[in-house]
Amino acid sequence: MSHVRLCSHCTVTGPTVIDIHGQVNSVQDRCAYALMRTPLFPNLQVHATFQERRRKDVSFLDCVILSLENPRVDINLEQGGKVQMDNVPMTLNATAQPVHGVELSQDQTGVTAKMSHLNNTITVFFDGYTAQIHIKGPSGQRQPVDGLCGNSSRPLSEARLSNYSATGCETQYQDAADSTINCNATTERCDLLKEAPFTACHSNIAPEPYVAACTNTLCKYPDVDSLNCQFLEAYAKACSLYSDDTLDGWRSKANCYPQAFCQDRFCSAHEFCVEKSNSGETRCLCRAIFASPYRSQNTLGDAVFCNGTTLSVTLVGCLLGDKGINYSDLHLYDKNCRGEMDNATHMVTLGLDTKTETCGTMITMNNGTVINKNGVILETTGEELMDFKCPFVLPDINIDFSVTIKVKSGVSSSSVAYITTGIWNYTLTMTAYTNARRTHIVNKDTLLHLNQKVWFELKTDGLNDKMVNLVTHSCFATNDPSPDASLTYNLIMDGCGNTADKTVVVESNGQGTANYFSFNMFQFAGKSGEVYLHCRLNLCAKSSKTCVPVVSMVTQTGRQGVDLQNDS
Repeated sequence: MSHVRLCSHCTVTGPTVIDIHGQVNSVQDRCAYALMRTPLFPNLQVHATFQERRRKDVSFLDCVILSLENPRVDINLEQGGKVQMDNVPMTLNATAQPVHGVELSQDQTGVTAKMSHLNNTITVFFDGYTAQIHIKGPSGQRQPVDGLCGNSSRPLSEARLSNYSATGCETQYQDAADSTINCNATTERCDLLKEAPFTACHSNIAPEPYVAACTNTLCKYPDVDSLNCQFLEAYAKACSLYSDDTLDGWRSKANCYPQAFCQDRFCSAHEFCVEKSNSGETRCLCRAIFASPYRSQNTLGDAVFCNGTTLSVTLVGCLLGDKGINYSDLHLYDKNCRGEMDNATHMVTLGLDTKTETCGTMITMNNGTVINKNGVILETTGEELMDFKCPFVLPDINIDFSVTIKVKSGVSSSSVAYITTGIWNYTLTMTAYTNARRTHIVNKDTLLHLNQKVWFELKTDGLNDKMVNLVTHSCFATNDPSPDASLTYNLIMDGCGNTADKTVVVESNGQGTANYFSFNMFQFAGKSGEVYLHCRLNLCAKSSKTCVPVVSMVTQTGRQGVDLQNDS
């Protein structure tokens, strides 16, 4: 425990905590820590979370948490000026808004929280990079301050907050040294804090802790994202809390100008915000640990997702941004199938359901397996950024689809099947007609005669006709309902009509999701007029190999001792 000095001040910037005594410590991981708790403000605790940015081994202040005990709520001051109370976003402006005893306000420089208790005042300011915690109280009053702001030299593990920290946050990483860093030049830069006009503030705030914070960070982390001004800005802001002296001229001397602070630029949890080359425009970059697996594999996203009917690939928005790619310029082989970005995660998904759409998918067969190939195209250049393939087994329809027909009494059984086979879920209908245009349906009241031509339609509903074709592999007739009956007569074999029966005609087989066949009515000699038809079908993937059966000279050479009877 340490005793607070009146007008005590604590600064947290980058990985560094400068406590109320001017001691310096650096957070090396990505956990949450208790910054301040004091009896001066019994209802308030101030915490902070840290995250890596461009390097895995350097962490930066990421979020300041105002934790209230009565009522029990957390107010998060986050990147981009985003403020949330118990994960519910708040809308603030320059006019202070009281929330459970805390006055919250926001302007273009950052977010300010102010609380008063028994003539004591605490102000917490956060601009997305630096937190300033300032305590003012009556003369002569001394109270202990706990947390890293009270004693930053204490073991970090004692101030770590597991309930606010992600699992594994304490893991340490090592990155290769950055050969572009000139530590001598960095030290000269940081030593500007020892010179005028900063000397006007030295009596209130010692510059040495800020110089140490600056050099310790910039000798290890590259001078990007306006970082060379961040520590000077932090010192100037701390000085402004003690005096109206604005240190005129420091910005021009240090060539530092008001930072964008990424206000209203909300990045996802795996991103952080930076300014684009002093242009005033901002963008979200990938955090180093998150991006490392992708960069090591030279990929822009996750592996292709395949579950049988779905092809999709998820790309990382900040990795696309690194290459100057706008997600709206991405599409699959079909330009109408474009990428969609999740507003919360900034992940970009491109995909399709192969049962209902193709998006230009190329389909091939390999040993009974359907291979769906598509790719991500950058519209502005026509470049294929990546391709992806999804294999899945195309099952046979080993269903005995049958219908009963009777001479002189029409169709006497259902001709609709509801099929779920592997990834497919569809209906298959067999319908008989008495005319070639298939407009007159055969039903139980239809009179059929021997040698009368009857047309049959086998039609599916629920299949993607741009991906698969329906092939009638075989159809045969029996004299009883069982397909294993002793009396059979082949009408279609290996997808082709029985060449020994000139009345059998097969149409459009393997050319779509429906096909047709016709034959002249018959009955088995010595049997009733009932004839049972049985068909077996296959699904065939559309590819360079045709699905249309090749006609062979297969004939019906024997009828198992059964003759056909006709009207003659």
